[in-house]
Amino acid sequence: MPKMTGKRSFLFLLTIGFLCSLVYASVAQAAEILREAVPLERNHVALHLERYIEQDGQSKKPILFVHGVTFSSHEFDVNYKDYSLARYFAKHGYEVWLLDIAGFGHSEAVKDGFMPDSDYAAEDIEAAVRCILARNNLSSMDVLGWSWGTVTSGRFAARHPELVHRLVLYAPIFVGMGEKAVKEPFHHNTWGSAASDFQRKADGSIDFDIAEELLVNTYIANAWHYDRDSSPNGGRRDLLVSDNVRLIPMESINVPVLIIAGSKDQYVSPALCKEAFAMLSNRDKSQLVIIDGGGHAMVMERPYYKKFRENVLRFLQAN
Repeated sequence: MPKMTGKRSFLFLLTIGFLCSLVYASVAQAAEILREAVPLERNHVALHLERYIEQDGQSKKPILFVHGVTFSSHEFDVNYKDYSLARYFAKHGYEVWLLDIAGFGHSEAVKDGFMPDSDYAAEDIEAAVRCILARNNLSSMDVLGWSWGTVTSGRFAARHPELVHRLVLYAPIFVGMGEKAVKEPFHHNTWGSAASDFQRKADGSIDFDIAEELLVNTYIANAWHYDRDSSPNGGRRDLLVSDNVRLIPMESINVPVLIIAGSKDQYVSPALCKEAFAMLSNRDKSQLVIIDGGGHAMVMERPYYKKFRENVLRFLQAN
Protein backbone atom coordinates (compact mmCIF):
# COMPACT_ATOMS: atom_id res chain seq x y z
CA MET A 1 0.00 0.00 0.00
CA PRO A 2 1.51 3.37 -1.02
CA LYS A 3 2.33 5.81 1.75
CA MET A 4 -0.14 8.70 2.08
CA THR A 5 0.97 12.29 1.98
CA GLY A 6 -0.20 14.66 4.70
CA LYS A 7 -2.83 16.14 2.40
CA ARG A 8 -4.11 12.72 1.32
CA SER A 9 -4.21 11.54 4.95
CA PHE A 10 -6.26 14.57 5.90
CA LEU A 11 -8.72 13.99 3.04
CA PHE A 12 -8.98 10.30 3.93
CA LEU A 13 -9.76 11.06 7.58
CA LEU A 14 -12.22 13.77 6.55
CA THR A 15 -14.02 11.30 4.29
CA ILE A 16 -14.15 8.64 7.01
CA GLY A 17 -15.48 11.20 9.48
CA PHE A 18 -18.16 12.28 7.02
CA LEU A 19 -19.23 8.68 6.37
CA CYS A 20 -19.36 7.97 10.10
CA SER A 21 -21.55 11.02 10.61
CA LEU A 22 -23.90 9.76 7.89
CA VAL A 23 -24.12 6.36 9.57
CA TYR A 24 -24.84 8.02 12.94
CA ALA A 25 -27.48 10.26 11.38
CA SER A 26 -29.18 7.34 9.64
CA VAL A 27 -29.25 5.35 12.90
CA ALA A 28 -30.68 8.36 14.76
CA GLN A 29 -33.33 8.91 12.09
CA ALA A 30 -34.22 5.22 12.12
CA ALA A 31 -34.67 5.05 15.91
CA GLU A 32 -37.98 3.32 16.42
CA ILE A 33 -40.70 4.32 18.84
CA LEU A 34 -41.54 1.48 21.20
CA ARG A 35 -45.17 1.12 22.31
CA GLU A 36 -45.69 -0.81 25.50
CA ALA A 37 -48.86 -1.48 27.50
CA VAL A 38 -48.22 -1.37 31.24
CA PRO A 39 -50.65 -3.21 33.58
CA LEU A 40 -52.55 -0.91 35.95
CA GLU A 41 -55.63 -1.54 38.06
CA ARG A 42 -57.65 0.77 40.29
CA ASN A 43 -60.90 0.11 42.10
CA HIS A 44 -60.93 -3.41 40.59
CA VAL A 45 -60.99 -1.95 37.07
CA ALA A 46 -58.15 -2.71 34.65
CA LEU A 47 -56.90 0.55 33.11
CA HIS A 48 -55.16 0.88 29.76
CA LEU A 49 -51.84 2.68 30.25
CA GLU A 50 -49.51 2.82 27.27
CA ARG A 51 -45.94 4.04 26.93
CA TYR A 52 -44.32 5.56 23.82
CA ILE A 53 -40.53 5.89 23.87
CA GLU A 54 -37.93 6.40 21.17
CA GLN A 55 -35.28 3.68 21.17
CA ASP A 56 -32.23 5.93 20.90
CA GLY A 57 -30.50 5.17 24.20
CA GLN A 58 -31.12 8.64 25.63
CA SER A 59 -32.75 9.43 28.98
CA LYS A 60 -36.35 10.66 28.77
CA LYS A 61 -38.72 12.82 30.79
CA PRO A 62 -42.18 11.33 31.39
CA ILE A 63 -45.38 13.11 30.39
CA LEU A 64 -48.97 11.86 30.70
CA PHE A 65 -51.67 12.82 28.17
CA VAL A 66 -55.28 12.81 29.42
CA HIS A 67 -58.20 12.49 26.98
CA GLY A 68 -61.60 14.15 26.78
CA VAL A 69 -65.17 13.15 27.53
CA THR A 70 -66.18 11.10 24.49
CA PHE A 71 -63.14 9.41 22.99
CA SER A 72 -60.08 7.78 24.51
CA SER A 73 -56.35 8.41 24.31
CA HIS A 74 -55.98 7.36 20.67
CA GLU A 75 -56.77 11.00 19.85
CA PHE A 76 -53.18 11.82 20.80
CA ASP A 77 -51.80 9.33 18.27
CA VAL A 78 -53.49 9.99 14.93
CA ASN A 79 -50.83 8.25 12.87
CA TYR A 80 -51.22 10.28 9.68
CA LYS A 81 -48.19 12.15 8.34
CA ASP A 82 -46.55 13.88 11.33
CA TYR A 83 -49.73 14.82 13.22
CA SER A 84 -49.35 12.38 16.13
CA LEU A 85 -48.74 14.39 19.29
CA ALA A 86 -47.55 11.29 21.15
CA ARG A 87 -44.90 10.49 18.55
CA TYR A 88 -43.81 14.13 18.28
CA PHE A 89 -43.04 14.30 22.00
CA ALA A 90 -41.46 10.84 21.94
CA LYS A 91 -39.05 12.21 19.33
CA HIS A 92 -38.32 15.29 21.44
CA GLY A 93 -36.95 13.69 24.58
CA TYR A 94 -40.12 12.46 26.29
CA GLU A 95 -41.40 9.15 27.53
CA VAL A 96 -45.03 9.64 26.53
CA TRP A 97 -47.82 7.96 28.46
CA LEU A 98 -51.45 7.61 27.35
CA LEU A 99 -54.19 6.66 29.82
CA ASP A 100 -57.74 5.51 29.10
CA ILE A 101 -60.02 6.43 31.99
CA ALA A 102 -62.16 3.56 33.35
CA GLY A 103 -64.79 2.53 30.80
CA PHE A 104 -63.08 4.31 27.89
CA GLY A 105 -61.15 2.81 24.99
CA HIS A 106 -59.06 -0.21 25.96
CA SER A 107 -59.72 0.15 29.69
CA GLU A 108 -62.11 -2.35 31.25
CA ALA A 109 -65.80 -1.63 30.71
CA VAL A 110 -67.85 -0.35 33.65
CA LYS A 111 -71.42 -1.28 34.50
CA ASP A 112 -72.39 2.22 35.60
CA GLY A 113 -71.44 4.90 33.07
CA PHE A 114 -71.98 7.62 35.66
CA MET A 115 -69.27 6.14 37.93
CA PRO A 116 -66.23 7.55 36.06
CA ASP A 117 -67.08 11.20 36.64
CA SER A 118 -64.50 13.99 36.89
CA ASP A 119 -63.42 13.21 40.45
CA TYR A 120 -63.21 9.48 39.75
CA ALA A 121 -61.12 10.17 36.63
CA ALA A 122 -58.79 12.39 38.67
CA GLU A 123 -58.11 9.37 40.88
CA ASP A 124 -57.38 7.23 37.79
CA ILE A 125 -54.87 9.90 36.76
CA GLU A 126 -53.29 9.78 40.22
CA ALA A 127 -52.91 6.00 39.96
CA ALA A 128 -51.26 6.31 36.55
CA VAL A 129 -48.90 9.08 37.67
CA ARG A 130 -47.81 7.16 40.76
CA CYS A 131 -47.14 4.09 38.61
CA ILE A 132 -45.07 6.09 36.10
CA LEU A 133 -43.10 7.92 38.80
CA ALA A 134 -42.29 4.66 40.58
CA ARG A 135 -40.97 3.16 37.34
CA ASN A 136 -38.77 6.19 36.75
CA ASN A 137 -37.74 6.81 40.38
CA LEU A 138 -39.01 10.41 40.15
CA SER A 139 -41.09 12.57 42.47
CA SER A 140 -43.05 14.58 39.87
CA MET A 141 -43.82 14.68 36.14
CA ASP A 142 -45.58 16.70 33.44
CA VAL A 143 -49.29 16.23 32.65
CA LEU A 144 -51.31 17.46 29.64
CA GLY A 145 -55.10 17.38 29.57
CA TRP A 146 -57.38 18.11 26.61
CA SER A 147 -60.98 19.35 26.97
CA TRP A 148 -62.62 17.31 29.79
CA GLY A 149 -59.08 16.11 30.43
CA THR A 150 -58.33 19.62 31.72
CA VAL A 151 -61.08 19.24 34.33
CA THR A 152 -59.80 15.86 35.48
CA SER A 153 -56.08 16.67 35.36
CA GLY A 154 -56.72 20.11 36.90
CA ARG A 155 -58.48 18.55 39.87
CA PHE A 156 -55.70 15.99 40.21
CA ALA A 157 -53.01 18.72 40.14
CA ALA A 158 -54.88 20.78 42.75
CA ARG A 159 -55.02 17.80 45.11
CA HIS A 160 -51.52 16.46 44.46
CA PRO A 161 -49.18 19.33 43.49
CA GLU A 162 -46.22 17.31 44.78
CA LEU A 163 -46.71 14.84 41.90
CA VAL A 164 -46.92 17.42 39.09
CA HIS A 165 -43.94 19.21 37.57
CA ARG A 166 -45.82 21.24 34.94
CA LEU A 167 -49.46 21.15 33.83
CA VAL A 168 -50.80 21.88 30.34
CA LEU A 169 -54.51 22.73 30.03
CA TYR A 170 -55.37 22.42 26.33
CA ALA A 171 -58.83 23.69 25.32
CA PRO A 172 -59.82 23.97 29.00
CA ILE A 173 -63.43 23.74 30.14
CA PHE A 174 -63.39 26.15 33.08
CA VAL A 175 -67.14 26.45 33.69
CA GLY A 176 -70.30 24.50 32.99
CA MET A 177 -71.37 24.33 29.35
CA GLY A 178 -75.06 24.94 30.03
CA GLU A 179 -77.68 22.97 31.90
CA LYS A 180 -78.89 19.84 30.17
CA ALA A 181 -80.20 16.71 31.82
CA VAL A 182 -78.00 13.66 31.21
CA LYS A 183 -80.25 10.72 32.01
CA GLU A 184 -78.49 7.87 30.25
CA PRO A 185 -75.34 6.44 31.88
CA PHE A 186 -73.70 5.89 28.49
CA HIS A 187 -73.31 8.22 25.51
CA HIS A 188 -74.18 6.77 22.11
CA ASN A 189 -71.18 7.45 19.90
CA THR A 190 -71.95 8.44 16.30
CA TRP A 191 -70.09 9.69 13.24
CA GLY A 192 -71.33 13.16 14.13
CA SER A 193 -69.90 13.03 17.64
CA ALA A 194 -66.59 11.72 16.30
CA ALA A 195 -66.37 14.62 13.85
CA SER A 196 -67.77 17.30 16.16
CA ASP A 197 -64.43 18.84 17.18
CA PHE A 198 -63.40 19.81 13.64
CA GLN A 199 -64.04 23.31 12.33
CA ARG A 200 -66.92 23.76 9.88
CA LYS A 201 -67.68 25.81 6.81
CA ALA A 202 -70.75 28.04 6.54
CA ASP A 203 -72.75 25.14 5.07
CA GLY A 204 -71.97 22.95 8.08
CA SER A 205 -69.50 20.65 6.33
CA ILE A 206 -66.04 19.97 7.78
CA ASP A 207 -63.48 22.51 6.58
CA PHE A 208 -60.91 20.27 4.93
CA ASP A 209 -58.68 23.27 4.27
CA ILE A 210 -58.08 23.33 8.03
CA ALA A 211 -58.15 19.61 8.83
CA GLU A 212 -57.00 17.30 6.04
CA GLU A 213 -59.72 14.92 4.88
CA LEU A 214 -57.58 11.79 5.23
CA LEU A 215 -56.61 12.84 8.76
CA VAL A 216 -60.28 13.32 9.70
CA ASN A 217 -61.12 9.91 8.24
CA THR A 218 -58.25 8.32 10.17
CA TYR A 219 -59.40 9.92 13.42
CA ILE A 220 -63.01 8.80 12.92
CA ALA A 221 -61.91 5.26 12.02
CA ASN A 222 -59.84 5.16 15.22
CA ALA A 223 -62.86 6.32 17.22
CA TRP A 224 -64.92 3.39 15.93
CA HIS A 225 -62.05 0.96 16.47
CA TYR A 226 -61.04 1.98 19.99
CA ASP A 227 -64.20 3.45 21.50
CA ARG A 228 -66.90 1.24 20.05
CA ASP A 229 -70.45 2.62 20.06
CA SER A 230 -70.65 4.07 23.57
CA SER A 231 -68.67 5.83 26.28
CA PRO A 232 -69.37 6.65 29.96
CA ASN A 233 -71.47 9.72 30.66
CA GLY A 234 -70.26 10.69 34.13
CA GLY A 235 -67.95 13.38 32.79
CA ARG A 236 -70.58 14.70 30.40
CA ARG A 237 -73.05 15.06 33.26
CA ASP A 238 -70.42 17.09 35.14
CA LEU A 239 -69.91 19.41 32.15
CA LEU A 240 -73.56 20.04 31.27
CA VAL A 241 -74.33 22.33 34.19
CA SER A 242 -74.80 26.08 34.61
CA ASP A 243 -71.97 28.33 33.52
CA ASN A 244 -71.97 29.62 37.09
CA VAL A 245 -70.35 26.34 38.13
CA ARG A 246 -66.56 26.35 38.08
CA LEU A 247 -65.16 23.00 37.02
CA ILE A 248 -61.40 23.48 37.55
CA PRO A 249 -60.14 24.79 40.93
CA MET A 250 -57.61 27.18 39.39
CA GLU A 251 -56.94 29.03 42.65
CA SER A 252 -55.81 25.72 44.21
CA ILE A 253 -53.33 24.76 41.49
CA ASN A 254 -49.84 25.70 42.67
CA VAL A 255 -47.68 24.26 39.87
CA PRO A 256 -46.65 26.07 36.65
CA VAL A 257 -49.57 25.95 34.19
CA LEU A 258 -49.86 26.52 30.45
CA ILE A 259 -53.37 27.48 29.37
CA ILE A 260 -53.52 27.03 25.59
CA ALA A 261 -56.60 27.37 23.40
CA GLY A 262 -57.71 28.38 19.93
CA SER A 263 -59.58 31.60 19.26
CA LYS A 264 -62.22 29.65 17.27
CA ASP A 265 -62.79 26.86 19.76
CA GLN A 266 -66.56 26.49 20.08
CA TYR A 267 -66.26 25.24 23.67
CA VAL A 268 -63.68 27.67 25.04
CA SER A 269 -63.83 31.41 25.69
CA PRO A 270 -60.52 33.34 25.51
CA ALA A 271 -62.01 35.73 28.08
CA LEU A 272 -62.53 32.84 30.50
CA CYS A 273 -58.97 31.71 29.83
CA LYS A 274 -57.69 35.12 30.88
CA GLU A 275 -59.90 35.12 33.96
CA ALA A 276 -58.69 31.64 34.94
CA PHE A 277 -55.06 32.60 34.39
CA ALA A 278 -55.49 35.55 36.77
CA MET A 279 -56.60 33.09 39.48
CA LEU A 280 -53.33 31.15 39.41
CA SER A 281 -50.99 31.66 42.36
CA ASN A 282 -47.99 30.73 40.20
CA ARG A 283 -48.55 33.20 37.35
CA ASP A 284 -44.89 34.19 37.10
CA LYS A 285 -44.04 30.63 35.99
CA SER A 286 -47.25 30.06 34.03
CA GLN A 287 -48.31 31.04 30.51
CA LEU A 288 -51.48 31.85 28.59
CA VAL A 289 -51.46 31.24 24.83
CA ILE A 290 -54.40 31.86 22.50
CA ILE A 291 -53.68 30.66 18.95
CA ASP A 292 -55.54 32.85 16.49
CA GLY A 293 -57.79 30.77 14.23
CA GLY A 294 -57.27 27.50 16.09
CA GLY A 295 -60.20 25.28 17.03
CA HIS A 296 -60.89 22.63 19.64
CA ALA A 297 -58.91 20.07 17.65
CA MET A 298 -56.04 22.36 16.65
CA VAL A 299 -53.61 19.58 17.52
CA MET A 300 -54.85 18.11 14.20
CA GLU A 301 -55.39 21.33 12.23
CA ARG A 302 -53.00 21.94 9.34
CA PRO A 303 -52.40 25.69 9.96
CA TYR A 304 -52.06 25.35 13.74
CA TYR A 305 -50.79 21.96 14.91
CA LYS A 306 -47.12 22.94 14.73
CA LYS A 307 -47.73 26.21 16.58
CA PHE A 308 -49.60 24.30 19.25
CA ARG A 309 -46.96 21.69 19.97
CA GLU A 310 -44.07 24.13 19.71
CA ASN A 311 -45.71 26.32 22.38
CA VAL A 312 -46.29 23.30 24.60
CA LEU A 313 -42.73 22.03 24.18
CA ARG A 314 -41.28 25.49 24.89
CA PHE A 315 -43.29 25.74 28.11
CA LEU A 316 -42.35 22.27 29.31
CA GLN A 317 -38.66 22.87 28.65
CA ALA A 318 -38.54 26.24 30.44
CA ASN A 319 -36.26 26.43 33.47
